[in-house]
Amino acid sequence: MLVTVDAAGRAVKLQGDPSQPVTQGFLCGKVAKYLDRVYSPDRVLHPMRRRPGAKKGARQPGHEQDAFERIGWDEALGEITGRLRQTAEIYGSESILPYSYAGNMALLGFGSMDRRFFSRLGASRLARTICSEAGGVGWSLVYGKKLGTPTEDFRHARLIVAWGANIHGNNIHLWPMIEDARRKGARLIVIDPYRTRTAALADWHLAIRPGTDTALALGMMHVILREGLEDRSFIAERTHGFAQLAWRVREYTPERVAHWTGITAADVEKLAREYATTQPAVLRLNYGVQRAEYGGTAVRAVAMLPALTGAWRHRGGGAVLSTSGGFNWDRAAVERPELALASPIQRAGRVVNMSALGEALTTLGDNPADGPRVHALFVYNSNPAAVAPNSSAVRQGLLRPDVFTVVHEQFFTDTTDYADYLLPATTFLEHADLQSAYGHYYVQLSRQAIAPIGEARSNVWLFSHLAQRMGFTERCFRETAEDMMAQALAIGADGHSANPGMEHITLTDLEREGHIPLGFYREPEARPFLAYTEGELKTPTGKIEFYSETLAAQGMDPLPAFTPATESRWGAKATEDSLEFLGRKADHYLNSTFANLGGHRKMEARTNQRLEMHPDDAAMRGIKTGDRVRVWNERGELHLTALVPLEAEPVAVPRGVVAGRLDWAKLHPEGVNQNVLTSERLSDLGAGATFYSVLVHVERA
Repeated sequence: MLVTVDAAGRAVKLQGDPSQPVTQGFLCGKVAKYLDRVYSPDRVLHPMRRRPGAKKGARQPGHEQDAFERIGWDEALGEITGRLRQTAEIYGSESILPYSYAGNMALLGFGSMDRRFFSRLGASRLARTICSEAGGVGWSLVYGKKLGTPTEDFRHARLIVAWGANIHGNNIHLWPMIEDARRKGARLIVIDPYRTRTAALADWHLAIRPGTDTALALGMMHVILREGLEDRSFIAERTHGFAQLAWRVREYTPERVAHWTGITAADVEKLAREYATTQPAVLRLNYGVQRAEYGGTAVRAVAMLPALTGAWRHRGGGAVLSTSGGFNWDRAAVERPELALASPIQRAGRVVNMSALGEALTTLGDNPADGPRVHALFVYNSNPAAVAPNSSAVRQGLLRPDVFTVVHEQFFTDTTDYADYLLPATTFLEHADLQSAYGHYYVQLSRQAIAPIGEARSNVWLFSHLAQRMGFTERCFRETAEDMMAQALAIGADGHSANPGMEHITLTDLEREGHIPLGFYREPEARPFLAYTEGELKTPTGKIEFYSETLAAQGMDPLPAFTPATESRWGAKATEDSLEFLGRKADHYLNSTFANLGGHRKMEARTNQRLEMHPDDAAMRGIKTGDRVRVWNERGELHLTALVPLEAEPVAVPRGVVAGRLDWAKLHPEGVNQNVLTSERLSDLGAGATFYSVLVHVERA
């Protein structure tokens, strides 16, 4: 983006950068209002300490600062490091747990000096699984690493399938490419349990039931092979395990798949034929698919489709989940994992899964073999009290009087209500960083546009100063953001990167140009990038794997198979009145980010704190639009307002499915949000969160 700064140093305008080939000069609706966030009067601008006697977890929207007293940075750093040192001495350094994710997605802000600090401290390590791990593992088992069809090449497609991808709501810079393709005759098919913005604009929307994506993909394969629509030459040249896959999909008849997915057998057949006989055909797969109990397998199955039809051969064909595998940063140089050898435990700390934070804060340590209980939590780049599963357990853990909690944040969030110390964080306009991507192939430099507001400090600054206060003498803790950018790029004596695919990049060029394409994408018109069509892949066989040798070696099923989730209409926990709950992301927030800003809340007003229901399910329960409803399961409950379409209105969810949207808990009258219903059950691959495998009961309040 381009930021206009006035003579006083204040940012006064944001706009897209017209020279960026993907974003093409416009911003999404969320970020277009970002200056409202930067200059909000509610920003946390100074270090704060909880006042003696101020109760943790008390909901005081608009008055949160009353629970804190302002202190200086010098005092805050000294007291925090003193408490961390004391905690490590009494309970062991692994009793300290960092908790972070993608509130800051740039390279250094996401993970750099913080990783150095916690490794050297000997703290527990965090398995950052909450968003994309299951899908990433699933995709990589097939292809070795995450690459995909370039955004710009979607305009060449003749068929676009958005599978669990709300492109118009959450991937808006792809939309002009799709509209360009549709003007040339392409069709857009959406596969999604919910009638998203994208589904409403599609040529065909298939509203399958949650968690049945594997069944549909295997059913499509059944039809493709039954009718001889596969690309035999591509399969023979580039894939492994076709014969085994062909045998497996024989059992996934359209009729069986229709039973699971809720769409008709005829639609399964029609979808398979249209997909296999139209070239170029491209799949835009998104991460909602993998936030289910068997979500990793679902991604594996869907990802196999373009290999079966040879779609990768064609420009504008193939698929994309993420392009992040194209960015070969020198992460070891940035994160310095070997610092753990100088820690008190002289090894990498134990691993704690962030998707089971409630368990980590309440039961971890009950068995001495698992290590100590968590006695210090350091939160940054995240709002776990809002976004972590099973929030009742998370809040129970945060309320423990023996858990010392530090939060580095921009606002008074659900999580800061539990903080002992609150530290002000910069926005991305207030610090410099490098950017990779998961939707395109351009390395970018994010320049610092304005001075930090108040006393806000970046992650790099914070963890550098904490390390020095802890007495860590290693030189790496005094390195600047610019030093670490050079390390990430592995800049050599000639000023160029030594990273594969980045050898043409220098920091000087990045400073001048802002964005530079990766090496294999420097001439996309003359040499289009066709992923996975040549060379060995990073799989055990060097080929696209229908049959996973990795899973076979682990004693797991090497072929995809559909298994109903435990919390689904066919699962062990289902009862006659159970409904499947889709805990959706709000269209105008980014997870919980922006949820506290008035302009964003106004845009979200129609569905915020609503429960969307199918008319049949509502009628069976005597519920109509505007009724307060109780939504509950064994983990918790919340009250929402029913939203039921009238006869002439489009239906948002299939029968048996209800949907709510993520919001801050403290902005709900009961102080809870939808994660009071979600479980800490982990996905089949990658041990990720299973936000979309949830059963609930609903009644009028």
